[in-house]
Amino acid sequence: MKEKFWIAFSSIEQIDSNFVQRLYNYYGDIEQAFNSSKKDFDNIEGLNVKKAEKFLALRDKIDLEKTFEEIEKRGINVLTFDDSKYPYMLKQIHNPPMVLYYKGDLFSCNLERTVAFVGSRKASSNGKDSVKSIIKDFQGTDICIVSGLAEGIDATSHRSAIENNLKTIGVIASGFDYKYPSSNKDLYEKLEHGCGAVVTEYYPTFEPIKFRFPQRNRIVTGMSYGTVVGEAAIKSGALISANLTLEQGRELMCIPGSINNKNTEGVYKLLKNGATMVTSGEDVLNALNWEVIKKEPEKNNKNSSALPREYSTILNIISIEPRGFDELQSSTDMNTEELLKTLTMMEVEGLIEQTDGDRYKKV
Repeated sequence: MKEKFWIAFSSIEQIDSNFVQRLYNYYGDIEQAFNSSKKDFDNIEGLNVKKAEKFLALRDKIDLEKTFEEIEKRGINVLTFDDSKYPYMLKQIHNPPMVLYYKGDLFSCNLERTVAFVGSRKASSNGKDSVKSIIKDFQGTDICIVSGLAEGIDATSHRSAIENNLKTIGVIASGFDYKYPSSNKDLYEKLEHGCGAVVTEYYPTFEPIKFRFPQRNRIVTGMSYGTVVGEAAIKSGALISANLTLEQGRELMCIPGSINNKNTEGVYKLLKNGATMVTSGEDVLNALNWEVIKKEPEKNNKNSSALPREYSTILNIISIEPRGFDELQSSTDMNTEELLKTLTMMEVEGLIEQTDGDRYKKV
């Protein structure tokens, strides 16, 4: 079984996908590449000599059966570079991963309608809301949202996709033995059990080390037809993703934000350099030149216009920006007990949510 050799290669931390690809391209067969000899290395263009020597030193210590069993034991699916199902867009990038490990149903996702969303881990409420608004516009389509399962814009993108019945792919910077950050464990579970898939190029035991995050980014953008930058500081991983998007010849799109926010400095730099500005889902579709037919939403017999008067009053007050409890009380003339009860019921019914302490915003 050729798959065992792909997995064995990926279990060696000291080599990378570029090294494996050079060997594979030279031999045309992964088993021959794994069993390669030093005498051939001089004929392989661009092969890193130190990595080649390191590979030879470690290769014979690998138990092919054991490395394969470790994958099976964890219930991990494997997709290798030579597999006909390997994602087409990812195969076109300069340094594609030779192995993709995944959990979930990767092929329930439409890999011909993939859009990446990237941005700051410490995103502002406005930045998150903008991402939610754009992804909500995709409701009823088969568009798949790709992101990096980090905090901030990444997590918001995945959650928004799930809330709008869209499939989503999370690309992680470690093996499946780690769930990083721990705050997103619930997202891992959702993606692995019906909402899409979690994907990585790393063998299960590989830790989420700092240098692996930029490597992960090339897969996020590489799987996608275009990338939307939510928020990005001048020096940030999102800017790395933006540059990768351009290098890969994909569409780069940016959501404008407050000019007083440090996390939008990178966004405006990209916009000034020619990135496409997007403020709606339609803008994204136009940038990608996609014609997408939306499914008709299921009919809901509940009359949404028949809201209690106090609900409507509060929703009108917070329609532009979040308001604090004291501001709402002075604008509604409701007593403390009555306002608390109303706000609680509106949160339960999914009409509003709290943000930045005691401020309330419209969902």
